[in-house]
Amino acid sequence: MKDRTLRIALDGMGSDNYPFPELHGAIDAASEFGYEILITGDEALLEPALQKIDKTSNSQISIIHAPEKIASDESPAFSSRAKTQNSIAAGMRLLKNGQADAFVSAGNTGAILANGLITLRRIPHTRRPAIAVLIPVPDGYFILLDVGANSDCKADFLHQFAIMGNLYANKVLGISQPKVGLLSNGEEENKGNTLTKEAHALIKHDRNINFIGNVEGKEMFAGQADVVITDGFTGNISLKITESVAKMVTMLVKDAIKSNIISTLGGILVRKSIQNTARTLDPNEHGGAPLLGLNGIVVVGHGRSNSRAIRSAIKVAGKAVQHELLSELESALEEQTKSYS
Repeated sequence: MKDRTLRIALDGMGSDNYPFPELHGAIDAASEFGYEILITGDEALLEPALQKIDKTSNSQISIIHAPEKIASDESPAFSSRAKTQNSIAAGMRLLKNGQADAFVSAGNTGAILANGLITLRRIPHTRRPAIAVLIPVPDGYFILLDVGANSDCKADFLHQFAIMGNLYANKVLGISQPKVGLLSNGEEENKGNTLTKEAHALIKHDRNINFIGNVEGKEMFAGQADVVITDGFTGNISLKITESVAKMVTMLVKDAIKSNIISTLGGILVRKSIQNTARTLDPNEHGGAPLLGLNGIVVVGHGRSNSRAIRSAIKVAGKAVQHELLSELESALEEQTKSYS
């Protein structure tokens, strides 16, 4: 893209502890990446908070007034239409009108999807958007999608998820010929439910995808695939189990280190190695998950995001824009549609 300053819209009232994670993350991102950050939310809340933590009045950060917020317990579809001045909708409008290059939010995922469909709509030929999240493994990470945008899927949805995940891995993460797998209960082609078998047949015949076939849950964490495809219901459960197991293992290690004096001394010796490993597993290091398939670059952060996670999500959004992910997706999905006709 042209050499100019990127403008990233940021939901200032999205995270569980808003607005300070958003504000600190925006300041860090503006300083580190040189982006302009447009923070949407209630001016009465955001302006004093920003002045409190940013004494220099950073010219790269602006507040866009949006007084309404969609809470996590509200109906995403109803609230998105009833609260037209919510902070998510304001960010989406900036993106649609060309005033921002991407939008980042750690708010209600359903509301982000609903507002995106209302305001941005889907990329032409897209059946359903999908949320793609990075999962750490010993030698790096893999992309899992969908992790919650679509509980009920058809085989051609999963084929499109494979196309989108493959492009994201290649163009944004720089993985040459990403290995794409389909999550199933067995490696054999005839394993899985009806959805998995039908999706397998479609993806297998797509020459633009380096499809390695079915992968089981245990193989995901062995790094066998760079991209793992599944429906949003299965993907969301898989993601939450992964997060809970990682948290449990961390607690067990901490308890073991504190169990006696010898273990405590040993823990001191390996503290740096443990901290490095924990950092690899920390979702705050990887930022947000792109919502692929909307007609705009949208990155979804976790509700528990801290300032580091917000900064990382802004970085993810910037990289997607710089690598022209949107136009690449549009071309690939158009080609897929032609192949079906």
